[in-house]
Amino acid sequence: MTAFPEPPSDDYAILYLENTDKELPLKLDQNMRYAYFKTIARGGKAVVHSCKDLHLSRTICYKNLRPEFADDPIEQKRFLREARVSALLQHPNTVPTYELGRNNKGHYYFTMKLVSGYTLREILDYRERYDLKQLINVIIQIANALEYAHSHRVIHRDIKPENILVGPFGEVLLLDWGLAKVWNADATSTEIPEDHEFKSNEKVTSITDSEKLQGTITYMSPEQIKRDPNIDFRTDIFSLGVVLFEILAGRPPTTGETFDEIIYQTTHETPERPSTLTNAHVPALLENVAMRCIEKSIDKRMSSCAELVRLLEEEWS
Repeated sequence: MTAFPEPPSDDYAILYLENTDKELPLKLDQNMRYAYFKTIARGGKAVVHSCKDLHLSRTICYKNLRPEFADDPIEQKRFLREARVSALLQHPNTVPTYELGRNNKGHYYFTMKLVSGYTLREILDYRERYDLKQLINVIIQIANALEYAHSHRVIHRDIKPENILVGPFGEVLLLDWGLAKVWNADATSTEIPEDHEFKSNEKVTSITDSEKLQGTITYMSPEQIKRDPNIDFRTDIFSLGVVLFEILAGRPPTTGETFDEIIYQTTHETPERPSTLTNAHVPALLENVAMRCIEKSIDKRMSSCAELVRLLEEEWS
């Protein structure tokens, strides 16, 4: 069995007394709290940096909107929702959020734990190196995070290997709540407007974040593709089922070069079973679980992530 790869050791700072015992200034200037910024990721709308929190002497993650979107009210609302959903969902398999604020230009930012590791996408690119039990454990932990979120009336809506991080100390984290759906106390919900449509013959590889359909189309449920206003937590079960299917088969249940091809397969065609798509051994229980998760009818789908976890923890080898 191959262990999950470890990131470079310098990602983890050694603790020294000069960091733990340094006096705080008598007057704290919030605009001087963060320093030594380094860009680590650029999305379609936001930028993620690592930086030093001078008050706590630690390196953290700092996220803000790109300058061209910083004053856009729709993007601001989407950004606030992401920050607060991330902060409110406090679970071992979610990333802790530290602070939400405005910088010296009045623009929003929020800070989070800086996590190191490899995404499940990077791991699946070298699937042959990893034991199936390791990968199923990743699915179990993500299902636990989703069960917790669903119990708080939050659905993620963007489950995909790129949003699952595996750390060097056994951490499994579900990332990016930017497309989360939440409801008002009276069970109503207001969607943040989408700002782009997709062209039916456009190549799937051109998708970036939420600039087209919300989520990555290969992992989207039929009801998410159709923009069903009554979408519920079972859309996450479908998406996680697609990830499980990909682990077993070496490819997702739908393939194609254009939006139309993927959409048609997702909404109309029954995918082949994983065992027919690979020469590797596919345990029957896992295959049956994956196929139940990706049922097109939500009423035939796995009933909850708790049920999914219970089945995956059974003896299946």
